[in-house]
This record gives sequence, C-alpha cells and structure tokens, in this order.
Amino acid sequence: MPEPLDAALTEVRALLLDPALTRAVAAGRRKGHRPSVVRAELRPVALKAGPRLQIATSDGARPYTRNLAPGAEAGAAVDALLAEPFGNWHVETTDVTLQLRVTKSGEAQVHRAAADRPAAEPVGHDRAKEWLLDPGDAIFAEIGGSAAKRRQVDAFLRALAATLPDDLTGPLRVVDLGCGNAYLTFAAYRYLDQRGLDVRLVGVDVREDQRQRNTELAGRLGWADRVTFVAGTIADAAVDPAPDLVLALHACDTATDEALARAVRWDARWVLAAPCCHHDLAAQLRARPAPAPYDLLTRQGILRERFADVLTDSLRAALLRLHGYRTEVVEFVDSRHTPRNLLIRARRAGGPPTAEQRAEYRALVDQWQVTPRLEALLATPPTG
Repeated sequence: MPEPLDAALTEVRALLLDPALTRAVAAGRRKGHRPSVVRAELRPVALKAGPRLQIATSDGARPYTRNLAPGAEAGAAVDALLAEPFGNWHVETTDVTLQLRVTKSGEAQVHRAAADRPAAEPVGHDRAKEWLLDPGDAIFAEIGGSAAKRRQVDAFLRALAATLPDDLTGPLRVVDLGCGNAYLTFAAYRYLDQRGLDVRLVGVDVREDQRQRNTELAGRLGWADRVTFVAGTIADAAVDPAPDLVLALHACDTATDEALARAVRWDARWVLAAPCCHHDLAAQLRARPAPAPYDLLTRQGILRERFADVLTDSLRAALLRLHGYRTEVVEFVDSRHTPRNLLIRARRAGGPPTAEQRAEYRALVDQWQVTPRLEALLATPPTG
C-alpha cells in the first residue's frame, strides 16, 4: 500500500545514518523532476582518520566521491540527497533491506525485508546461499515461489549481473522478446531496479491474453508505468525506443533467431538468449548425408538432434561475432533441473570481424551444407 513520502524518507534517513548501514543506492527520477545527479551510492568505509560515510555520486559522465565524518557533516549530506527528487531508494543494513519507489502521484511504495544473516562461521557447503533476489521478496507471491522457480530466477539474474558492467548508470531500456508469463521479466525488473537503475522494460508476446495478464500483474506490483507489455510477433512487434538490453528466454526454434536478428538491428548493447527447440537445422541435417567422416554423428536420431542443438548455437554465436558482438555460450540453469540450459550472452564490442572469423564460419556452414535461419534474417533488410 502507498505510504506518505515524508514518513518514508524519514525512515530512509534513519537507516542511512545507522551504524548498521552496509549499502544504499538512490537513482531514477520522480515524474516531472530531475535530480542534480543520476545516481548516488552510500556505504560505510574505514579510513585511518576513523569511520566515514562514503557518498559516490555520478552526473552520468563522471563519478564524484566524498568521505564524510559521522554526525553533522554526514547528516547534512544525507539531507541534501533526500531532498533530491530521486524516484528510487534501495537501502541495506545488517538487519533490514528497504526499497522505496515514488509513484506518479508522489506517494511512497515501500518494501521491507529482514536481511539474510549468514552463519557466524560458514564452512564449505554449509555457507548460506546468497540470493540476488530475496526469497522473501513480495514478487514471489505474484510470480510463484517454488524452489525450482527461485533457482531459475537466481541463475538468470547471476547471468544478467555478469553481463552488465558494475558501474552502469543512467536509463536502461530493456525488451523481453517472447516473454510468455513473464516471471523472469518481472524478476529482471526487480533486480535492476534494486541496483538503482532507471529501468523501462517492455515484454513482447504473440498472445493478447498474456499481454492482458502481464499488464494486470504489473499494475498489482505497482510497476505499470515502468513495465509494459505488447502483443505481437518477435519479428514485428513495435518497440520504441530501441532497447539497450534484449532478453529472449526459451523462445522456440527460429524465434530465437528472430530475437537475435532484432537485437543486432537495434544495435543493442547486451543480449541474453536461452534457446529452445532447435528444429530448423535438425531438419536440414536429416535431408542430406553428413560430410565425411561425420556420418556417425548423425546416423542415430537422438545424436543427430543433440548435434543439431550444438551446431545451431555455435553458428548463432559465430554470427553475432561477425556482427560486432563479443559472445559466450554458458550454462544457464544446472542440467539437473532442465535439459534446455544454455545461454547465449553477447556484448556489443564494435569493429569489423576478422578474415579468420569469416572464414571459419563459412567453412562450417559449407561443410554441413546448412543455412542458419539467423544468417538469412540478417541478410534480409528489416521491414517497416
């Protein structure tokens, strides 16, 4: 439920000046206002002169750091930050985590959760798991909180965290292509918002009923102004402005190729794609004999299907490299939980591909006499 903003900011002030503070981030902006800095991060530091409150601010171009003595000096600096029209505060102490978001109407939406406390002396596998999204977060009451789902959410968020730079600031535009029931979409927004980023996220799914369901859920979570949904195909859905980050999680067969092609055409900075159902190249492999001496790889149906998975994702990664991305294929979720556990993770690097990269890609497709769908999509000018 919304709370009075003044009361919420008073609570935030008390936590920021509490010796138990571990970290706090302020970011985003309130409707119709713009803070003098795009982000502020506060944390306690121990210096030779004694304990200090470190405040690091950024204007979007360069950081500025101050180390302030406890008492009046730190209090005045905290009051100045609280007077800025930030849209979001995320505050962590040893006892509590508080998340504050200012609504369009100027009220406060506050989520409080007890801090996870690791065992005093964790040893080996007895160490408590550190979740990137608190298992007690209210979001799980809406998207479902089974152990399997929490594991998948955490694995995805760790891949996302490893993709984005630690010092990322400023607005972040995200699109999730083929979002389905959007539980990873919502988890991504929650995590990025907790990092203090000014996030706008669009989920795309072909089904209108999914759009309606997800839109209603965004409203219940209080995120309707920041998380929106459109009904349309991955290839043609209207998304404006172009996103910085493209997600495509378990889009079936060539839908993954359509998502990767749109990401390249958008010149997206980061791409995370978890492929599913690799039928296209499997059908091409069935239609012609394997090149010598690889007949044993495709003679048995189950081996041919598995090889098609590997070949498809290898060629996708290679094509992304040819279009200026630094690309990795990593494990998404432990294979004990799902056989569809690969994640293509790409960062825009810029620069033309090398002759060697072009040659090794062409040699592989020529040897197997296949035409990857992603190659055809990137060779075709976009429509609309």
